[in-house]
Amino acid sequence: MIEHFARTIPGKLRGKSGSVFYSGRAAFLGHCPLYLLGLNPGGDPVIQKQETVEWHTRKVLKEKPAVWSEYTDESWDGSPPGRHGMQPRITHLLSRLGLKPGEVPASNVIFQRSRGAEDIADQIELLTDLCWPFHQAVIKHVEPRVILCFGQDAGKQVKRKTGARHQVDEFVERYPKRSWTSRTFENRNGLKVVVATHPSRADWTETDADPSELVKRALSM
Repeated sequence: MIEHFARTIPGKLRGKSGSVFYSGRAAFLGHCPLYLLGLNPGGDPVIQKQETVEWHTRKVLKEKPAVWSEYTDESWDGSPPGRHGMQPRITHLLSRLGLKPGEVPASNVIFQRSRGAEDIADQIELLTDLCWPFHQAVIKHVEPRVILCFGQDAGKQVKRKTGARHQVDEFVERYPKRSWTSRTFENRNGLKVVVATHPSRADWTETDADPSELVKRALSM
């Protein structure tokens, strides 16, 4: 099935710096209750101009093991695989849910790389619409009960495309001077969209900032 999804990648983005698949073939093979979506790949599109969407897709399809995850098996900034930045925070959450990273489909709403969301602010909706046929195909085949979005920017776009506007749950971080909130929304078909604090900013491994129970409740609804 992953080859089928790869064919839905927009042609105009294939030569751009970026990536699509954050987990390997096994994760996109059958049904899974959860789909992970960030906004777009980070990094520097100039320094990483050779790391195109086409190049990375070919690596995942032809070179990476079937059970593979960007969050556990790749080295970021020279750190041991799975140990940098938000990698251990995401794997912590999946462990709390009883899920293995290499078996959970993961991607980004937008496939094109940027240094930050502000660099594509005026193109976010256009790029989301361009990439959405891929996500639509994944959602149709995988049939997730929950889409977990990393941060408000990704969440806003996924809510817009899925029609998940009705809030059904929330988790407010338990810090004296901070009240960052993760929320669960639902569409007419019962699909839940969890818009969580971004794991690059919130340490999900800390009990007071961990949205795992929110996601667990969404999966059980």
